[in-house]
Amino acid sequence: MGTDSNRSDPLRLIEQTPRVRSLMAELRSGLAQYWDAAGVILDSCGITLNAPEEAYFSLQKNFFSILFLYSYFIAGIPPQRRILYAATLQCLRGMVTGCDNLLDDEYKVTLDTDIPATGYRFRSVVDIMVSDRALFHILMAAAEKQEIIIDQVLPAAAASMKTMTRSGVEEASEEAGISEILEPESVIKSIHHLKTGILFQCPWDIPLSIESVAKKKLVPLLEGLYRIGIGCQIMDDMVDIAEDVQSGRHNYLASLVYHGSNRVEKDRLADLMRPDTCLDRTAICSDQYPAALNQASEVSNRLLAEGLSLLFSSDHQVLVTPAIHFLEKRIEVPRAARRTES
Repeated sequence: MGTDSNRSDPLRLIEQTPRVRSLMAELRSGLAQYWDAAGVILDSCGITLNAPEEAYFSLQKNFFSILFLYSYFIAGIPPQRRILYAATLQCLRGMVTGCDNLLDDEYKVTLDTDIPATGYRFRSVVDIMVSDRALFHILMAAAEKQEIIIDQVLPAAAASMKTMTRSGVEEASEEAGISEILEPESVIKSIHHLKTGILFQCPWDIPLSIESVAKKKLVPLLEGLYRIGIGCQIMDDMVDIAEDVQSGRHNYLASLVYHGSNRVEKDRLADLMRPDTCLDRTAICSDQYPAALNQASEVSNRLLAEGLSLLFSSDHQVLVTPAIHFLEKRIEVPRAARRTES
């Protein structure tokens, strides 16, 4: 397969990998469990859950879930429980997405129901409540099938809150705005560590309440997921600099500019930060800060390469670059910062 083809469609090489294909089949089974559990719960409330479209099961829509499933595979978790954790992952995803929707005053669909589209806040509340109940439903069903023991159900359900809560507290702390622009390294270690780094380790909270995984296997997997999370957050910051500055949130790219030495970029940021600015913040984009953008790109690409290399086995190291390329496109990183296209 040619390099140009891989660049134009980075998912193609990943999808054609036999291990990924088998994990996609497991993911489909797990997503079906989640959808079935949600349907039962909603039906009892008189709400109709529409059948999922095929795209619901695609790698495009479930890239991170496949990374998490891959980490379970590397850790030696058997297929049947990987399917169980694929289902519980979707429950966590429904809760996180619902919370993000409410915080950001938007609606990204988790459950396609007949609730009026105009009631997007209530739809988010329903997504959160149903996903929480589906989690318990799925764990109880697994206990009835003797995939896990009944005594593991409540600890697993409780574990689902652990990391998500720590990450959510950081998000909440920024709601009233920030009082200072931290140094770039502090943004990573103090802010993104909680906001995204440990959030990417969250999918292990439930499995670790059930499984026994050797530390020498687990530690590099968790570190890999952590670095992937931070790398993705820095990419997000490249895209969201204007929105984050306007909303008073920490942003790695803004920090690089503010604490950097490029006078032109510092002046542009100062104009953007002025409360009485006449700049159209919606027209501000990260490529107006090329020096800082290059620095941020270097850091995010390094973290993603390190994280994916830790995660993937020696047989699958070839997937590192296509995975980074896919993330650049999905997050809509400016082309000037896309190192896989250079």
